[in-house]
Amino acid sequence: METAAADFGVTGMTCAACVGRVERALKKAPGVLDASVNLATERASVRYLPGVSSAEDLYAAVEAAGYGTERPSMAGASAGPAADPQERASAGLRRDLGRSAAFAVPLFLLSMGPMLYPPLHHWLLSTVGEGTLNWLMLALAVPVQFWVGRRFYRAGWGALRHGSPDMNTLVMIGTTAAFAYSALVTLAPGLLPPAARHVYFEASGVVITLVLLGKYLESLAKSRSSGAMRALLQLRPPEAWLLEGDAVQRVPAESVRRGQRVQIRTGEKVPVDGVIVQGESYLDESMLTGESVPVAKGPGDEVTGGTLNGSGLLTVEATRVGAASALAQIIALVEQAQSEKPPIQGLADRVVAAFVPVVLVIAALTFAAWLIWGGEAALPQALIHTVAVLIIACPCAMGLATPVSVMVGSGKAAELGVLFGGGRALEQLHRVDVVALDKTGTLTAGRPTLTALHLSPTAAWTESEVLALAASAEAGSDHPIAHALLTAAQERELALTAATGLVTEAGYGLTAQVGGHRVQLGAEQYMARLGLDTSSWGAALAELGQQAATPVFVAVDGQPAALLGVSDPLKPGSREAVAELHRQGYRVMMVTGDSQATARAIAAQVGLDPDREVRAEVLPADKAAAVEDLQAQGLKVAMVGDGINDAPALARADVGVALGTGTDVAAQTADVLLMSGDLRGVPNAAALSAATLRNIRLNLFWAFAYNVLLIPVAAGVLSRWGLGLSPVLAAAAMGLSSVFVMSNALRLRGFRPPLERAEVSAPSQAAARLST
Repeated sequence: METAAADFGVTGMTCAACVGRVERALKKAPGVLDASVNLATERASVRYLPGVSSAEDLYAAVEAAGYGTERPSMAGASAGPAADPQERASAGLRRDLGRSAAFAVPLFLLSMGPMLYPPLHHWLLSTVGEGTLNWLMLALAVPVQFWVGRRFYRAGWGALRHGSPDMNTLVMIGTTAAFAYSALVTLAPGLLPPAARHVYFEASGVVITLVLLGKYLESLAKSRSSGAMRALLQLRPPEAWLLEGDAVQRVPAESVRRGQRVQIRTGEKVPVDGVIVQGESYLDESMLTGESVPVAKGPGDEVTGGTLNGSGLLTVEATRVGAASALAQIIALVEQAQSEKPPIQGLADRVVAAFVPVVLVIAALTFAAWLIWGGEAALPQALIHTVAVLIIACPCAMGLATPVSVMVGSGKAAELGVLFGGGRALEQLHRVDVVALDKTGTLTAGRPTLTALHLSPTAAWTESEVLALAASAEAGSDHPIAHALLTAAQERELALTAATGLVTEAGYGLTAQVGGHRVQLGAEQYMARLGLDTSSWGAALAELGQQAATPVFVAVDGQPAALLGVSDPLKPGSREAVAELHRQGYRVMMVTGDSQATARAIAAQVGLDPDREVRAEVLPADKAAAVEDLQAQGLKVAMVGDGINDAPALARADVGVALGTGTDVAAQTADVLLMSGDLRGVPNAAALSAATLRNIRLNLFWAFAYNVLLIPVAAGVLSRWGLGLSPVLAAAAMGLSSVFVMSNALRLRGFRPPLERAEVSAPSQAAARLST
């Protein structure tokens, strides 16, 4: 059945209870299959049946629950940094905080100053009088309570009306109780006994101000935590030089359409994904691959929007624009990772679902207990402790503990060239027991290369001359060995000669005439058939066997001339990656379709035990079965690959990791995508996964322990020993708990990968992988 997905902003959420309320409202909507709401990003992701429900129905469900929505036209990647809702929220909080502080600071000085400095108390009573002083504090408290504090009434009453009390409800009830009691003392003191005639205007005005301060600091931290996303949005230049005939004009980058041509000048960023039709340059692709060495580009090469043109004037034909571009796909993947809940979030959700109602019960019991056993000052004591309980228990930190760590962690991963497909992958990668590696294209470069050339002691030829003859003979062949020889000749800038009289013997070798010389290439068996002695190369053959290289003999004019070694060389960093994975405690295996001899040789080169950690001669269809065998042993498996034949195994593994230089199918199937082909990204991603989960655990511990420890203190359980918590201190502590959680999550921005990325200049095809 066809399904649709919607992703939109939700405004007005303040704590984990709000998240649960919005999710419940969405899941109750007809046709909704699943809904996830993220407090840190303030966004909802919904999967629904388009024939039953629509995006407008989803917006209506959220708004009926008492929250606002931001349609995709109002928010999202297209809006750019200027439309960041977090910045608007911070501006609103800053404005309200300033208004509140203007009244709350003098209110605090009038109420708490005399307690801190007794002579001031006597002076105020003798000069102003207690009644006038109370009226003055009432005048200062009213604007804070009902002007600035209206945001808490609006959201808190709506939540209470829908049967889902949240942080706003707790603040509303607590501050209203303190204000109403103090107003009663001020307006009708005769209704209360003398011992109960105390005002607590600071418990309403100052608490609201401190809650706003905490929310403002939290908002600033959120803005910092989304810095990676804003950096991605700023990579694409806002304008482009559009070519129309011979004319060049400056236009908005988003107006460029597929097939149009743009001009990219020295030092400018590439505005679109496309193909170079004219010009040569070096491009900085570090935003894609994390590799700082510029990549040489020329006609026919692909370029990616957001990369930097180092030198040279380029003309590029646009092939992917808008949402189809690589940068847009990267942003979409990062947003998906930030919005998807990791499994550990389930614990927080279950606790928060019952937390606020339990707090209200505790507050009621606190009020009743103090009213019964509080003595002469029972009523004010009951009030003050109840308000403290309501304030200290606000579950802001619980709601932020997990999503903000996921947000910062996935953003940091994007900076390192690692894209997590969701919060689950970010959490689960470091939990795996086995990392299974494909060989060709993953551990190795994936293309045969000439890696050895041994001249015959009796040969009258130089290395370059033998290589030129061999490459000329192979020039018309599509065999991988031919490609390796031709590439080596091109790299040495050797001149080739047209070959004639080509005779090929399948499985053995070939004979050709090159520049008047008879050139014969082939396996050892071919040389034996020709009657040529190869026994002098015994040591060289053994060395090639250890390197997993294919031996190719070359004879010129009937005489042995050279022994060539053609192999699929290890990628830079493969050995270091395997060693680091072992150091991190993972079991590393190779699963490959190559022969046992080749697989064992490569395993020895990268530091794997050929007897225990290699599964060779595995057919493409059986790679997934190999993963299943490991899982049947109770092991969690991460599969790393790059080819179409790896896709089933990537899908079957607990976590699939694809290289950005691989095929479209592999990239689409995987949970984690390494933008470059450097295998060192795997241990780096695993280390970041572990660091993120440690961060989440610390946040959750702090959020839960904070409430468990301080609610009894606020309730006055320890008052016999002089330990208590006033509403003002409770508000400050509540705000600090959220700031602590945000600050702890921001530590992930300083994460250092255990292995530095390779400084190589191989071009990345990650853009093509992402944009399919």
